[in-house]
Amino acid sequence: MITIIPYQTNWPGEFQSLAFPIRAVLGDLAVRIDHIGSTSVPGLPAKDIIDIQVSVYSLEPAIEAGLVSLGFERRLTITQDHIPPGAPDDPSLWSKWYFKPPETLRPMHLHVRVFGRPNQRYPLLFRDFLRANPPAAQAYAQVKYSLAHYHADDVGAYYAVKDPVCDIIMQGAEFWADMTNWQFSSSDA
Repeated sequence: MITIIPYQTNWPGEFQSLAFPIRAVLGDLAVRIDHIGSTSVPGLPAKDIIDIQVSVYSLEPAIEAGLVSLGFERRLTITQDHIPPGAPDDPSLWSKWYFKPPETLRPMHLHVRVFGRPNQRYPLLFRDFLRANPPAAQAYAQVKYSLAHYHADDVGAYYAVKDPVCDIIMQGAEFWADMTNWQFSSSDA
């Protein structure tokens, strides 16, 4: 069941609590650890699921071993991200590892992506654009509420509409990035 709730002020702190042990176990293997997704945008309604992106120089066994030692389980069926229209269609540029958290942790998604690839940049630019542009975030919130209302029990339909909407938002985000000379900020953890 897909449920969108109002923004919760505790989400950034919950991200930090989840990210701290990941940083401790991965150390320098993690180039960046970032709070991404809707819970990372102040004021934006979201599913009550914290999204974390771990950026690495390569997808190597030591990363998986470290995360498994924390109780995470790699999902071998989730191996790449949606490729936006007009983006490079080389599947390797959109590959990732996805990990399910242990039952003892709050709901979260853990994405491990290679630093510098388009799928690593996408969620950071998306997040920063929505943070800097509240009207775009409000419009995105309306889409999310409508999708959850009409497709609460159909995850496939929810994402079949949400992904292209995000791609449209990214067109504005790319323009904004060029106009502001956007760069990655410091890692969140």
